[in-house]
Amino acid sequence: MVLPPKLLLLDSASLYFRAFYGMKDPVLAPDGTPVQAVRGFLDYISRLVGDHGATRLVCCWDDDWRPEFRVAAIPSYKAHRVADPEANAEEVPDTLAPQVPIIAAALAAFGIARIGVPGYEADDVIGTLAAQSTAPTDVVSGDRDLFQVVDDARAVRVLYTAKGGVARADEIDEGAVAERYGIPGRSYADFAALRGDPSDGLPGVPGIGEKTAAALINQYGDLAGVIAAAESGDPGARASVLGKILAARDYLAVAPKVVAVATDVPLPAYDDALPATPADPAALAALSERWNLGTPVARLTAVLAR
Repeated sequence: MVLPPKLLLLDSASLYFRAFYGMKDPVLAPDGTPVQAVRGFLDYISRLVGDHGATRLVCCWDDDWRPEFRVAAIPSYKAHRVADPEANAEEVPDTLAPQVPIIAAALAAFGIARIGVPGYEADDVIGTLAAQSTAPTDVVSGDRDLFQVVDDARAVRVLYTAKGGVARADEIDEGAVAERYGIPGRSYADFAALRGDPSDGLPGVPGIGEKTAAALINQYGDLAGVIAAAESGDPGARASVLGKILAARDYLAVAPKVVAVATDVPLPAYDDALPATPADPAALAALSERWNLGTPVARLTAVLAR
């Protein structure tokens, strides 16, 4: 059976962190190395490809989890998650860090596309690939910042894993964004800049919560409109709210550079077609034996051969 084109874009770090924390007891390789994140990540791909009929897939990678252009705009960006300030290294559990290269090696052996770009986060790779896609596209992530890429006209949605996991991910389209936040999907980045996000070290506008941020976006169209209304002293808005916007003008001048995912990342050459058979069977067999990956490798191999 020939399936219609369907692209999956995976927020890889979001998924391998979920796989790592999703098992109470670690799964070990013969040498004692924990490999539950590797096994879980491969099983996630099997589930997603099988459930959603994907024909194309890209594992999007954080080549730079805290890009300098974002830190220069807002120094607090992800600052609370820095483990080594000199190396700008993210805090990653000691038993997870060794598993990430194994995941990359397994993807290469399968022939599944993996893209990371120096100076950019996985979100930016996702934003660029989603903007370029001509096929229905599902973005798989537990990061709500990616709600800004949903586009009903182009069949781009987010499978949001934060609550239901991969098996019961929430399907986020423009209607779902409107239902959750009362704003159009295209406005999510402006809304997030106003509201802030403590998990990313984004302060937001003090005193502006989700409801007020949504009301401002709906009243004035976008962040630029909100700022213009504050500067002109629009009599149709509460003076206290406009005062908060004016007090945060310096933050709001740079916040969009941080919140908005890039859509123009210079991508390397890649082939996102899912392979029917592993690209390097010998390498895959060696990885499977060394790292105790027999079951997830067999499962993904069978799904790809469908």
